[in-house]
Amino acid sequence: MCVVACVLVLQHAHAATRDLPEVIESGVLRHIGVPYANFVTGSGDGLDVELMQGFAAHLGVRYQYVTSTWPRMIGDLTGHHARRGDAGVEILNSAPIRGDVIANGMTVLAWRSQVVDFSAPTFPSAVWLVARSDATISPIRPTGSVTEDIQSVRDALRGISVLTKENTCLDPGLYDLSETGAEVRLAGSGIEGDEMAPAILHDAAESTLLDVPGALIALEIWPGALKVVGPVSENQTMAAAFRKDSPKLRAAFNVYLAQIRADGTYSRLVRKYFPAVFLYFAEFFPDRS
Repeated sequence: MCVVACVLVLQHAHAATRDLPEVIESGVLRHIGVPYANFVTGSGDGLDVELMQGFAAHLGVRYQYVTSTWPRMIGDLTGHHARRGDAGVEILNSAPIRGDVIANGMTVLAWRSQVVDFSAPTFPSAVWLVARSDATISPIRPTGSVTEDIQSVRDALRGISVLTKENTCLDPGLYDLSETGAEVRLAGSGIEGDEMAPAILHDAAESTLLDVPGALIALEIWPGALKVVGPVSENQTMAAAFRKDSPKLRAAFNVYLAQIRADGTYSRLVRKYFPAVFLYFAEFFPDRS
């Protein structure tokens, strides 16, 4: 822990402070993103793209999109790459700071919270086990208890191959999958989150872990080819990520987010990109207009 703390101090010293006053002075908000589900489509739109465009307009500055990758995006924000380690987080090599905020359907995880500060939740999520429709594993019978449903999924995993992705919310280590008797397969660096479902359809494994937004999009794109077995995690949330030395920018975003949630703007954006999420997490959206 001391090593991590010392490195984080160096990280903050390494980066020139760029909080809300500096963003406003520069006249631009730099949004770090990775194409994923309908958060960042790669075609210039997406839920998080519109969210950050609106935030930039709220601040009175220009919006700029900064393309990144899942392994690189924390470094692009903080100036140091990082990944999940046995003791929480492992700080890696330094990197140029390229943006002010990450927003692309990023799940709030404990190890990530050690290196970034998350905003108020922007989207509900969880991790599901999704299988090919011809896989031998069957969907569980829901009990009304997420904890019991997770155990039912774990009990059914013995001998089933599962495609996973390290250092994301699909990391098998987060859910102790090795203890279930499943055949855990790690997706290579060439397979991103959007490609997990098509990978199992091409026999990379019988099943895969997917977060709820990714699963909803996959079920829409490949109807009848996939089935949801059940939950692997308790409910999770997604949020925008800020540097720890940008508290004013984070606070300004939280004010903006509360405003558009209260007036129904955010629910309308969600309905545009993820209409099916209201069937599973209606309580997350106070205004569903």
